Amino acid sequence: MSFEKASGYLRSIGLEDRIIVPEASSATVELAAQAIGVTPGEIAKTLSFITKEGPVLVIAEGTARVDNHKYKETFHTKAKMIPGDRVEELVGHAPGGVCPFGIQDGVPVYMDESLRKYEIVYPAAGDDHSAVKLTVAELEQASRACGWVDVCK
Repeated sequence: MSFEKASGYLRSIGLEDRIIVPEASSATVELAAQAIGVTPGEIAKTLSFITKEGPVLVIAEGTARVDNHKYKETFHTKAKMIPGDRVEELVGHAPGGVCPFGIQDGVPVYMDESLRKYEIVYPAAGDDHSAVKLTVAELEQASRACGWVDVCK
């Protein structure tokens, strides 16, 4: 169902033709990079955090790691990932396919500065066998990002 939500959203904004559906799993950064033939850094991973206000998504380059100090300075709370069994409920996509497309209403999305070193990136498209080829500018627009943050190492 998540793939249908994400692809439906991408269709509504004219980007459905950018969806890639590899035969191999794209559930992790490493698997996604192998499945579509790019470097792990080019995978735009969507990290899901829980705050007092609710879920928050941060899109970062595939090899980036969250810097707890930077995260706390930015969001004024400790970085706490959403437990795997609650991600789909709170965000709209299950682990392995979390992306910023077709998500639950009201979930803010931020772009991490780590993405700026790439022109083209590949976020998931709602499940563990999908990706979308987008420029960073297209990703920012398509994800309806609230802005840019610097929360990764």
